[in-house]
Amino acid sequence: MSDSPSDSQSWQDRPDGQAMPPVGDTLKTLRETRGLTLSEVSARIKYSSVQLGYLECGDWARLPDGVPLRGLVRNYARFLEADVDAVLRLLDDAVGAARPRLTVSSAGTRRAIPPADMTPRGEPAHRTWAWVLLILVLFCVIGLYAINRGWVPDQWLALDWLKALRQ
Repeated sequence: MSDSPSDSQSWQDRPDGQAMPPVGDTLKTLRETRGLTLSEVSARIKYSSVQLGYLECGDWARLPDGVPLRGLVRNYARFLEADVDAVLRLLDDAVGAARPRLTVSSAGTRRAIPPADMTPRGEPAHRTWAWVLLILVLFCVIGLYAINRGWVPDQWLALDWLKALRQ
């Protein structure tokens, strides 16, 4: 694969009229400049050399969507000591910020799946209070058991009814 704009059909035009290289070509050029093979990069960043090859060729159908793809590109660019934000912008230009996933329905037609809602949500408040209440009850039971067994000294027992539990 050549790095010249005339040979690459996937180069996109920027608003200022200059051609912008695809993210895969950029990463491949950086890797080759450092004299690294796909296997060496794969061993260091823990992604398969096949995935890295697909990325360098721009075969987006064989790569994961969304966050996993951005993580792959981010780790690859960071390993090559490239400007990570610039490489991620190239990725967004190549595949779009959010590429919809296609699924095949039972009728055989393809339709886009809306992106999953990944907004962080905490546990409902009633569950938190239930855990706090359970822990408090557990501490009370353990404390009363310790008093009954004589494990707690008398000077620690300020209330008379607690001293009565000991006997």
